[in-house]
Amino acid sequence: MARLFKIIFFMGLVTFLAVSIDAWQSLHTPLNISQPEDYEFAMGASTASLAKDLRERGWFEHRYYFSGWARLTGKAHQLKAGEYVIEPGTTPLMLLEQMLQGKVKLYTITLIEGRTFLDVMARVQASPDIKHTLQNDDMATVMAAIGHAGEHGEGMFYPDTYSFPRGMDDVKFLRRAYDAMQQKLTRAWEGRDSNLPFATPYEALIMASIVEKETADDSERRQIAGVFINRLRIGMRLQTDPTVIYGIGVNYDGNIRLKDLKEDTPYNTYTRKGLPPTPIAMPGSDAIDAVMHPDATPYLYFVARGDSTGSHVFSTNLADHEAAVDEFQRKKKKR
Repeated sequence: MARLFKIIFFMGLVTFLAVSIDAWQSLHTPLNISQPEDYEFAMGASTASLAKDLRERGWFEHRYYFSGWARLTGKAHQLKAGEYVIEPGTTPLMLLEQMLQGKVKLYTITLIEGRTFLDVMARVQASPDIKHTLQNDDMATVMAAIGHAGEHGEGMFYPDTYSFPRGMDDVKFLRRAYDAMQQKLTRAWEGRDSNLPFATPYEALIMASIVEKETADDSERRQIAGVFINRLRIGMRLQTDPTVIYGIGVNYDGNIRLKDLKEDTPYNTYTRKGLPPTPIAMPGSDAIDAVMHPDATPYLYFVARGDSTGSHVFSTNLADHEAAVDEFQRKKKKR
């Protein structure tokens, strides 16, 4: 009897070791896929259903090894729901770890420098991967939803490419872009040059939005910022077309007319001194940095060269500026 018991015990031990070795090898063998595969692990799904699904897809034969290992290690109820990309070479244990960490497939939305609040909302609304919860996209509703009721939303969302998992709601996405702008603005303000003519970071943000709209040439941003700051310091009107265009709003048809420059609005910097009441667009990092660290320049004027460079001619006096404007107009007529 004792001998029979030993035989049974020995055979059981051998079987256990054989199964353990097979399980270990199977769990460390890459899944049977030859290209990246999308896989959605549903909320409330179990490791048993996951293992069964892997087998039905032909990716992994030994379903019980997978679910058994997850239970044995106490990880069976810790997998995070979401959409995953499974790369070739991924083993079952690697997949388990990927789902434990919630490394889901990410989608992107790009907010572009120089664009407005309306463009931000259009991009968010157009994304099929965002969960749309906002009842409408008017500024007051949006700002209240992200926890900043009463604030003007223009310029308050940081232009960048944002990655997010499918199903992130629009409010969470917008709050993230808002917070990113606050972080950038705070860091830039703390490291700003001394004696700038801004009382608050928000005033610097307004100026940065103007610089963003005035030039796409990175090499000129600090110089243009210096021109506008010179004007602020001496009480000279900014006289910048982008603010007028913003004030015209949806009625802007691509042309600024003399009547537009004379019509007094809060955003007409030809009729009013100082900064407009809000930003006119989303300034990027370079424009914000340019305003916080402007060039020390003698110039008070600038006008586009009117050539393919997109650069400007800078002047210290009105006579030279008017001559540069005349040259720009001549080039414009020749096109």
